[in-house]
Amino acid sequence: MDLFISTFLKMFFIMAPFFALTVFLTVTQEATAKEKKALAIKVTISVIITSMILLFFGKHIFTIFGITLDAFRIGAGALLFLTAIELVKGNKDSAKVGDKDVLQLAVVPLSIPVIVGPGTIGILLVMGATFEDTSSMLTGSLALISAVLVIGFMLYSSSIFERMMGKQGLLVISKITGLILAALSAQIVFTGIKNFLEL
Repeated sequence: MDLFISTFLKMFFIMAPFFALTVFLTVTQEATAKEKKALAIKVTISVIITSMILLFFGKHIFTIFGITLDAFRIGAGALLFLTAIELVKGNKDSAKVGDKDVLQLAVVPLSIPVIVGPGTIGILLVMGATFEDTSSMLTGSLALISAVLVIGFMLYSSSIFERMMGKQGLLVISKITGLILAALSAQIVFTGIKNFLEL
């Protein structure tokens, strides 16, 4: 149960749900309620598929490229820290919508890179490689799917969240999320350095 809760909370914050919500609201300003809900479902499915692939094939990617887990921890932590800084500063790249059909935005940019960005990809690869048995992999996968479903629900109910918190409220929460991400990324880097130096 501890593994489920810790994985759920980590993945929920790493995917920067409130930033994703602000981007979602921005790109769907002209969309109907039906289109928003359809887009939220497509985004949720594509994030789950992408995350599962990264989680299950992390070990093989390390083997193919000859990268150690601790080296990847340090790199992924650094990338995640940059994401955290951008969230706190409020200049994380927003999606450029143009004249695209709103449903075409499900995979790019909403799923990748808004929700599953470089930092998230790195953490998923590290996490997949650290699960030692089938039981922990299954628990971690369920926690990850649960986190994505909660984010999907937030997108599905985006109009309610916008009325409740307003755009300024969402921006404030995004900055708080950035602070939590900064702490998580620092811990990941410290773990990588500690293991690398065998302390």
